[in-house]
Amino acid sequence: MFETASVKALIFDANSGRPQLTREIRRLERDILRMGALVERSFRLSHQALFARDLIAAEELPRIDKQIDRFYKQIESDCTAIMTLQAPVAQDLRCLSAFMQLVRDLERIGDYAKDIAEIAIKIFPYPPHSSLPEIALMSHHAQAMLATSLVALADLDEVSGRSVKQMDDTVDDAYEYLYQTLAYQKDVPGIVEPILLLVLVIRYLERMADHATNIGQRVAYIVTGQRG
Repeated sequence: MFETASVKALIFDANSGRPQLTREIRRLERDILRMGALVERSFRLSHQALFARDLIAAEELPRIDKQIDRFYKQIESDCTAIMTLQAPVAQDLRCLSAFMQLVRDLERIGDYAKDIAEIAIKIFPYPPHSSLPEIALMSHHAQAMLATSLVALADLDEVSGRSVKQMDDTVDDAYEYLYQTLAYQKDVPGIVEPILLLVLVIRYLERMADHATNIGQRVAYIVTGQRG
């Protein structure tokens, strides 16, 4: 799993004579990695809440989501302040701009994790659905994508960052298959609510995977200056 660590090579040689800017960017790095660790934890707890029917895990999500939101607002504010007051060089501007975008991706993943935990509470009274094992695999794969993107960020690894996009195909395929499966079951007489809730779950997982892909792409942009 992802652990807080130093991001290598974020402080470019052009900043060697600007210790205050160096310190501020390094502090910013640490905050982003801590935020990433919280988002990973929230994703794991949402998985546990839904697939292990662990309501205690579900109840923990709102508290973690508040911490994630605080990090997001502070990091965005710090990036803006550095860009406005410190006159960073072009490479640092690229890095700070990408940071502001990727923390938004992290914040959205945290929001979806909280949403899944809320669904876990709503769906708890119903018997486990037959599609849950396949949805759990989809969730595991999306979590692996998030972990890969965060390791890519910690190492500033362009190759790992771009590899997340390739991993996204598996999640997209799972979404299409599960959507068709669940949509068909809506026509079966019986209780519709758990099916509708699971449709929301797979949509959230698909979006979480997209945001993980975005993070990987932003890491590649930090390293190369090229988008896409």
